[in-house]
Formats: sequence, C-alpha cells, structure tokens
Amino acid sequence: MSQFTRRAALAGAALLPAAAAAQSSRPITLVVPFPPGGSTDVTARLLAERMAPLLGGPVNVENRPGAATVVGADYVARSQPDGHTVLVSSGSTLTINPHILRNIPYKREDFAPVSLISTLPLAIVVRPDGPPTLDALIERARAHPGRVTYGTNGPSSFNNIAWVLVTEQLGIQMQEVSYRGDAAQVADFLAGRLDMLVVGGSTALPMHRDGRGRILGWTGDARMPITPDVPTVSERARDAVAITWFGLLVPARTPAAMVTRLSQAAVTAMRQEGFGSRLEAEGQTLMASTPEAFADFLTRESDRWGPVLRRMNIEM
Repeated sequence: MSQFTRRAALAGAALLPAAAAAQSSRPITLVVPFPPGGSTDVTARLLAERMAPLLGGPVNVENRPGAATVVGADYVARSQPDGHTVLVSSGSTLTINPHILRNIPYKREDFAPVSLISTLPLAIVVRPDGPPTLDALIERARAHPGRVTYGTNGPSSFNNIAWVLVTEQLGIQMQEVSYRGDAAQVADFLAGRLDMLVVGGSTALPMHRDGRGRILGWTGDARMPITPDVPTVSERARDAVAITWFGLLVPARTPAAMVTRLSQAAVTAMRQEGFGSRLEAEGQTLMASTPEAFADFLTRESDRWGPVLRRMNIEM
C-alpha cells in the first residue's frame, strides 16, 4: 500500500457520518477531458460507480474532450466552486500543458487537489504482423528514420511528448499522426494504416489479450505485474521513462469541507475490494492520496517535466 493510501485511509474513517449529513440530490459530475473509451474515461466510470453510495447521491461522468485536455480543464476551472464539478485530470493537464501551451486559459492555482488516483506508463503496441520484439522495432526505426508511424492524441498530448522523449533516448525517429482520441487511432491501426500505438493499458491490454495487437514494451521504470514478460524501454535506455497519472481536482475556492468529503469518498471507494486489481488490469498502479499529498506530487511532477520540455523545445 502506498504512503498516499495509508494516509488517506486514516482520514476516511469519518467519511460515512459526514456523507450522511451532507447528502444532496444534486449530482456530482466527474468531467473527463477525453473522448469515451480511453484510460481516463474507464477509470472515471469505475470510480463514479463506487463513490455514489458513499456520497449519498448520483455521481455522473461527462466527457469534454479537446485541445489536449484544455477544454475540459477550463470548463471545470470556471465552474462554481461548490464541489459538484470535479476534473478527472491526466498528467497532461497540469504537469505538461502549462509548460508548452501558449495563452493557456487556466493555471495550476485555479484548481484544488482532491486525490491522486493512479500512475501509469504507456504501452507500445504493434499488430501481429509487426516487429516481434522491442529490439526489432527499434532496429526498424533506425533503418527507416521517420517512416514508422505512431498514433497520438495530438502533438502536445502526453503520449506524443512521452514518445518523443523515449525515441530521443533511443536515438531513433518516428512519424507522429494525430487523432482526437484512442478509438480513432485504434481503428486506423487495426486497418493497417498506422504502424504502432503508444497508449494506456485500458486500450492496449484488450488487444494484447485477444491477439489484435502485441505489447512490445512499457514506458515505465519497472515491468508491469499484468505482463511480467514484457520489458520496459528503460531496460534499453535508462532515462527512457515516461509515466503519467490520473487525479481528481475541483475549482479553487471550493470549501475545504467539501474537498475533504470528496477526497475521503474517493479514497474509500478506491480501497474497496477489487478496485486496485481492476486498475492493475488496466495497466495502472493505485495511488490514492490526501489532498495535501496530491499537491506535493503535482509540484514534483511539474518540476520534473519542466526542464525536459524546455530541452525538447516543444511549444504549441
């Protein structure tokens, strides 16, 4: 169990009485800044289902994709700070976008952290007729610079930035192709119009299991328990590590009592039997946290990615 989870578990002991006293018929909405079907959406729906009974009312999921999570994030930042509109953020939103997007309409101070949900690497997926191993993929890319194509959710999306970092460390070049979400790029990948995918586990693992694709590697710093035989890219290049995260945030100025209530509900839901294993099956690692621990995590991640992005000179 992570230190985040242990701390939050102690705070969660007082949740049920507080929830019962604060029940409201007005639903809480988890805003997902991606189209349906991807890792963020899957995680949000799983969490909403378990938080609802703890909060004594409905918890809905609303997809607001666009502009590398900016559309959904800006919507939440401008919402009433009453705890009824919650952003299900990915690493792009607050640790990547502020460093690379011009005239971004929100800043980190516009949000109050609620709880870190999980961390996750990205999977490198090829079709069954593609390179048989990660080393073979790397050799193909070296032999044909810029000819191997991979799908992303846009030039400034985390999966593109992560893969640019990884390929830089490997000394290879590939060609990015932008899509509006995982579903569109998977369709082109399965149709043979795209060579590979760099996606989260919720997209990669079903294809890996049913034979439509093969995971050749992960971008984390350790092998995934769900695929222990699949290597990490960092085994070939030590600094080729790119891990993103999911977390809950509300608009700044949301009352502290509401932030605490939401955090306790989220952590209690995440600690219920089966939740952690469900995340693991999606290629994630549970990291439930207090708001304070999540705030510290955001600072560390921003400090880590800032110099990398400046060196990569990525600006949108």
